[in-house]
Amino acid sequence: MPLTQAASLIQVIINLENGEPVFSYQTTGGQPLPNGDVTVTEAGTITYQLVDNTGKGLRFIGVGFVTPFDGIIDAITVSSDGQLVQMLDMDRSAGTTKFQFVLTNTTNTLMVLSPDPQVKNDPK
Repeated sequence: MPLTQAASLIQVIINLENGEPVFSYQTTGGQPLPNGDVTVTEAGTITYQLVDNTGKGLRFIGVGFVTPFDGIIDAITVSSDGQLVQMLDMDRSAGTTKFQFVLTNTTNTLMVLSPDPQVKNDPK
């Protein structure tokens, strides 16, 4: 079941399996969020907190959108330490947008992309 709170904190947990990053998502209470999908029913901020279990020094550096002009997400902020991403969603446009987290690491100069979680706006 996707998270549906206006102000949400979601942990993005990254582990290594056979040398490859594997992403999972959960609430701060430990409840799993399949695929990291969120449904928004009122204006608010969705905060993603990085939990790096890889030992590779991962940091958020941005978020890439397939449809950046769909009006679902209104703004993105990445914390200076790269541990948090905040998405401002005014919930004015109905629809769904897909995105990928972009991360850097301390091992090499290559970027890491997450699988694509979704934000679905369901304005009431």
